Amino acid sequence: MKHAYALGALCALAFLLVSPDTQAQRRKNDLESGEMVKGQKVGVWEYFSLTRDGRQVLVQRYDHTANKLLFYRPIEDIPYETEVTPGQWTRTRVQQPPLFIGGEAALAAYMARLNYPQLAQSRNIQGRVLVSFAIDTLGRATSHKVLMGIGGGCDEEALRLSRTIPAQWIPARLNGRAVPVVYELPFTFRLQTPR
Repeated sequence: MKHAYALGALCALAFLLVSPDTQAQRRKNDLESGEMVKGQKVGVWEYFSLTRDGRQVLVQRYDHTANKLLFYRPIEDIPYETEVTPGQWTRTRVQQPPLFIGGEAALAAYMARLNYPQLAQSRNIQGRVLVSFAIDTLGRATSHKVLMGIGGGCDEEALRLSRTIPAQWIPARLNGRAVPVVYELPFTFRLQTPR
């Protein structure tokens, strides 16, 4: 009887070890490649973007287990409003810009959730809303505000959506250390033309 119990326990343990919930699952598509365990990204993931001519290029390599950026494809070198010393902000170029984990393609997935306000549609309001927010040294976004708006409810929608983007930012780096910066994110509202 003891052997049957031990065998049953061993079978249950073996089931747990091979259960799909605990096994690493490889995930690969045009925009990302890596392993998932229990619905969470683990290990080193590679993130891609497609060029205008359709070529796939590596834009980031990120270790989700160690929470560490291993590689990023340099992007446009622009100055950011940066907190260089506590309380002192200045516009400066940084060694590493703030990055969204997964790159522009991952960020675009959240941006696609933009709802065009009915008021703006009925008044034919189109254009770009520019939202700014601070990204701290831990990759959290705070202090969201509209820098440039177009009205008709679009400003509020852009602000709402920017606040729903998860805290998956890699902070900017200056002189080898993470620094808070102000990031500007444009939201485009464009009416579809009838075909």
